[in-house]
Order: sequence, then structure tokens, then C-alpha cells
Amino acid sequence: MSESDGIDDFFDNGMRQSLMIASRIAETLARRRQEAQRQQEHLDSQAAHEAQTRLTAERSSALAGLAPVQKDEWWNKAQPADIAAAHAVAEGWKDHDPAALEASAKIREEVLARYGIDTHDVGTDAAYLESGIATIETEKARLDELARSQEETRKAAVEHEKAMQLIAAAQAEELRAQAAKLAPEMERHQIPVEYLANPELAQALQRAHNAKTPKAAAAADADIKERLFLIGEDGINGPDIEQLRKETTATINGAGESHFNDPQFVKAAKEMHDAKLLAEGGFPGSQFASTEQRYERAEKDLFARLEGVGREIENRVTGNDSSQLKDQALKPETASAAGYGSAEHHAKFAESLEGTGANEAQIRGRLTAARSEGTHPSAAVTTGKGAAKARKSRAGAAVGAERGKGGLSR
Repeated sequence: MSESDGIDDFFDNGMRQSLMIASRIAETLARRRQEAQRQQEHLDSQAAHEAQTRLTAERSSALAGLAPVQKDEWWNKAQPADIAAAHAVAEGWKDHDPAALEASAKIREEVLARYGIDTHDVGTDAAYLESGIATIETEKARLDELARSQEETRKAAVEHEKAMQLIAAAQAEELRAQAAKLAPEMERHQIPVEYLANPELAQALQRAHNAKTPKAAAAADADIKERLFLIGEDGINGPDIEQLRKETTATINGAGESHFNDPQFVKAAKEMHDAKLLAEGGFPGSQFASTEQRYERAEKDLFARLEGVGREIENRVTGNDSSQLKDQALKPETASAAGYGSAEHHAKFAESLEGTGANEAQIRGRLTAARSEGTHPSAAVTTGKGAAKARKSRAGAAVGAERGKGGLSR
């Protein structure tokens, strides 16, 4: 064997060893790459699985939220925010799930029918849709409330009409019963049944029915004739407050709108109105009071009530109460009583009334009453005299003399 052969063997062995080492390194690197690839594939698969799991959960949640939109009960109670949220979910999922697509179509149909809004025009802008539905809901609620109020008003009117019919029926029955009881007196005076709605006439007829003596019957018959005359002038219900207001303010200085809130003042005005008509109709009155005396009494009562209103104002101005007024009445010689009734007193009194909030009619009425008194108001009250004593006419059977601006005249 030659020397070269040994060298070649040495190199061959070294090469083989190097190749083996390189092969092992390559195998190791290959295994590492495969392991890394397997790990990445596992991670990718896990991430995909987690993503799919999340997607499935979100899809299930979305479909669960969209399920109620298919029911009319949900739409009847849904708020604008609920509808807008359902629309946003349906729009987000309609390209991925048939149920979401169906819900989107249902939402569009209901919103268009209920609110007149096309969700195709809104797109995915849930805030805009919510605002539009809220505005329409508010207007619809206002119209519903208006309709409800009108319906309640209509029902109240119907109930009122029914009640008035029942009252009218009851009154008619009462009049029939009363007419049956008072038939002789009504036939004698030829009085229609409907006239019994006048309480004064009904009372006069009842007095005639109950009369036990010719004198009492004659007095009742006289009252009946007076009431029939007044009904012929003013109707069954008599004068209304507006008519009395016009007559009284034209006749009595100081009478104003506020006085006709006092039932007693209105009653006195009516009595004066009736007395004037009876006097002008030639009715002499009764044995107890002539028509002129009845007129004077009503006029005096009106002035007294006017003076009462003014007295309240005066008390507020001066700070006097009723006990102080009584004390003043017991001392008519004092400077206050001595100066009462003078022009200077009236001027100062009018000026003091203006600062109390009294209206012009009240001030004018109080001054009229004050000028007519002649003595201090407290003294007049103490002695029982009225605020403005009615002028007496000339003696005689006829009720003749002129009174005031629109009082009795021959």
C-alpha cells in the first residue's frame, strides 16, 4: 500500500464525519422549523377558534336581541332608543345571517308604517333614527292627549245633558204635582202650569190656597195679580243680573260692577225694579206697604250696602275697627265729628281712598253715601239711620213724586 493511500483515507474519513455532522445539524434545524410551524399552526388554529367562538356568541346575542321585533307587543311598548338599537344590530348582521336580514325588513316595515320614516334613508345612523322617532312620538302623544281631552269633554257634556234632562223631568213632575194641588187657584186666575217655575208666584198661589179668611184670600189674590203683571213684563224668570246692573248703576250713584257679586245687593236691586214696575202699572201695594214704600225700602237697602262697602275701605284707611267707630259715635262733639261733611273733609277722604286700591265706582259710591249722611258715619250707624235716606214724596194715595235719576214717577 502506498503512502498516498493513507492520506486519502484520512481525508475520506474527515469528509464523512463532516458530512455526518452537517446532516445532523440540518436534521435538527429541520425539526425545529417543523416544530415552530406546528406551534404557529396551533396558535393560528386556536386564535381562529376563539374568534369563531366570539363571532358565534355575538351572533347568538344579536339574534336574541332581534327576535322580539317580530312581535307586535314589542312594537307597542318599544321606546325610540330600543328601535334605533335594534335597527343598528339588524343592519350590522343582515349580510351574515338570514334572521338578521328578516329582522331588518320587519323594522323597516314597522317604522315606515308607524312613524313615516324609511330606514333605507337613515342607513346605519341610529342616533338620527332615534331622534326622528322621538319627535314623532311626542307629537303623537300630544294629539292623543288632545283627542282624549276632547272625548272627556264630550262625555262630560253628554253627562251634563243627561243630568239637566233628569232635573228638568223632576222639575216638571214637581210642577205637575204642585199644579194639581193649586188647581182651583190656577183656574181662577187662568195661570199656565209653566208659570209655577216663578217662585214668588208659586208662593202667592200657595198663600191663596191656605187662606182661611176673606181678608187673607184678598191679599193673596193681590200678590198673584202683581206677580202675573211682573211675569208679563220680565218673563217667568224675571230680570237677569245684567239688566239689573244697567238699571241700578243708572239710578244709584256709586253702584258698580263689584256690588253685583253680593246676592243681597242683587236682591235689593230686583225688589226696587219690581216696585218701580208695579207703581208704573198702577198697583197700589198691600195694606202692609205701598209700592212707593217698597221702592223706598229697597233703595235704602241698596244705599246701605253701598255705604257698607265704603265703610270697609274707610276702616282700612283710618285703621279704625267697629269698636273705635262706636267710640266716635259716643262723642259727636269731637273735632272729627264737627268737621264731618265739609268740602275739605270730603276732599281729604277721597284722596285717602285712592291709595287703598279701591276702584272709581267704590270711591264714588262711598263719597255719595258720605255726602248724604249729614252726621258722622259712626253716629249714623249708632242711631240706626241709613247711609242715604230716601226722599219722601208728597202725601197722597198715588205713588207720584220723581225719585233720583230713574226712580218712581207718576
